[in-house]
Amino acid sequence: RCLLKMVKGNIVVPEEILSFCCNGLQGSTSPPRTREPGEQEEVLGAMANPSPPHNPTEVQMSQLVLPCHTNHRGELSTGQLLKWIDTAACLSAERHAGCPCVTASMDDIYFEHTISVGQVVNIKAKVNRAFNSSMEVGIQVSYEDLCSGKHCSICKAYATFVAQGPSGSKVKLKPLTPQTEEEKIEYSIAAERRRMRLVHKDTLKDLLTRSPRETELETRDGNAAVPAEKTRVESVELVLPPHANHQGNTFGGQIMAWMENVATIAASRLCHAHPTLQAIEMFHFRGPSQVGDRLVLKAIVNNAFKNSMEVGVCAEAYGQEMSISRRHINSAFMTFVVLDQGGRPRNLPMVAPEAGDGERRYREASARKKIRLDRKYVISCKQTEVPLSVPWDQSNKVYLSYNNVSALKTLVAKANWVLAREKDKVRMYTLEEDKFLSFRIEMSVCIAAGQAFSLLSDLRRRHEWDSHYASAELVQQVDDDDMIYHVVSETLSQENKPQDFVILASRRKPCSKGDPYVVAFRSVTLPTHPASAGFTRGETLCSGFCIWPESEETSKVAYYNQATPGYLNYVTTNVAGLSSNFCATFKACEKFLLKNKEDLIVRL
Repeated sequence: RCLLKMVKGNIVVPEEILSFCCNGLQGSTSPPRTREPGEQEEVLGAMANPSPPHNPTEVQMSQLVLPCHTNHRGELSTGQLLKWIDTAACLSAERHAGCPCVTASMDDIYFEHTISVGQVVNIKAKVNRAFNSSMEVGIQVSYEDLCSGKHCSICKAYATFVAQGPSGSKVKLKPLTPQTEEEKIEYSIAAERRRMRLVHKDTLKDLLTRSPRETELETRDGNAAVPAEKTRVESVELVLPPHANHQGNTFGGQIMAWMENVATIAASRLCHAHPTLQAIEMFHFRGPSQVGDRLVLKAIVNNAFKNSMEVGVCAEAYGQEMSISRRHINSAFMTFVVLDQGGRPRNLPMVAPEAGDGERRYREASARKKIRLDRKYVISCKQTEVPLSVPWDQSNKVYLSYNNVSALKTLVAKANWVLAREKDKVRMYTLEEDKFLSFRIEMSVCIAAGQAFSLLSDLRRRHEWDSHYASAELVQQVDDDDMIYHVVSETLSQENKPQDFVILASRRKPCSKGDPYVVAFRSVTLPTHPASAGFTRGETLCSGFCIWPESEETSKVAYYNQATPGYLNYVTTNVAGLSSNFCATFKACEKFLLKNKEDLIVRL
């Protein structure tokens, strides 16, 4: 192995040593033979040019589950799994940064299966995207049964790491260049996930502000609610050298494992059984702790629903001097279930919160459950499993916006686009995939990307260049980046009625150099605008514009559409060359942009 490293490092190795090592690896004891001229160069060339390397930040870890890693049921402890996940993710982050990295946060984790003794845990981690001083690491966890050869997915997680220089100073990270289609998709959507993390607290506050403040208690199966105070747990841990990472700070995975331990105890005190951890809502590290610190871990059941309960857990640190105030290190919310012998969730008793903070935690747990359901419904499901028009409300606006933009970015990053037609410098590409036929229309326009972005993101002006649009009314200005429109189309349906749409338009400016301006569209459902008898309600699953700057005054404008059944006839007619409507429409778009860019400059 050392020899291979020396060869790859272009270190000259004496021929006798090289020959002896090669023969020794083959189990031969014969003396080194004389190589023919040029033969050594061939060997070195073959060894120095292996198959194309994988992502340089990718880390793969395989762990055999031993009895010391398991709980009373012989299943892998979630705390131990969190340690391995954090270790693999940290190694991946440090490969990219080239310096020490610390865990800043861990996104929601949903555990799909348990893992038993004797099975192998396979963890793959790689950096999805690097920002200024932080980076997102994607982690995939699966298990392997060595006897049957079965492989099964356990969970997928996203962690944020921060690179640290001397004395804890932040380090500016080099950009990451994705290579494969999958890497390009993850790279593009990482910016959306980052945006969603930053607004998570505001989403929770907004939902609590609009929800009723009364705390309703009920009984189940004739049993009274259990006081939440009976589930409270407090435990202290002394941070020893084995608990620290290679930087001297307490290992983030160890803190998460300790938190999972006390949370499990709190959940057990409510159900008087052994609970199973189903999901973890974002770990957020607020500061470091070091060897010698005392970590106080607190947990309590915040709320219990019919088949699940939420446990809130936090970690605080202090040194030898008790007079120094405790430092809040971490906090998280964990969802537990209790399974019967058939593997089905059991009903749980209700929780009676204490007055004040207890009632606040009770209400917040209900709000977080709704947010989790919204996230799982809007984000986690495959597009083919989700209705085209998802109901929109204030509580899920962040996740609908995320889904809207990430769906378009995923479509943009696909690698198998095929040029179908080209006319008047307008190019039409198609992508046939599963149940969908998608198309892309693009051309270069003499307009700054920011100006094109401003003009194309306002659907109220779409009728000025798109003959399919009759009108578009702004129904709701959600925020600076998201608007909801009621659109009436000139196209008649099979019922010989005009079509109408309720469309969420989500805008994004570039996150970093090389990113496009994005305007994404998808159908939503609004109670204020139900389907009416005078129109046929149409739907769009994924469409929108991406605008790349080519120079200060030139942009590449591309329109994408994942065609729904009602739109297929238009697409296939243009692809087959029976119509040039797509070309005429896009040329009209170019004229619209050129005509209005001067007016836009004056207004700005």
